[in-house]
Amino acid sequence: MAALLRLPGGASEASEIVEALLVAAGARNTTAPKLAARWRQIADDIGDALDQLPVPPGAQHD
Repeated sequence: MAALLRLPGGASEASEIVEALLVAAGARNTTAPKLAARWRQIADDIGDALDQLPVPPGAQHD
């Protein structure tokens, strides 16, 4: 299933969401490991999608 995510701040806001998911997963790792794993997978999926975006002209890509 695909989803369209519209963020006014663009890719930088999506990166913040990925970071928040990873922090939340770390906090729930012992109390809810299945939920933590799910959040990590969502973060990975978003990160993979961000990596596939074209790099704007003049921008550096790590």
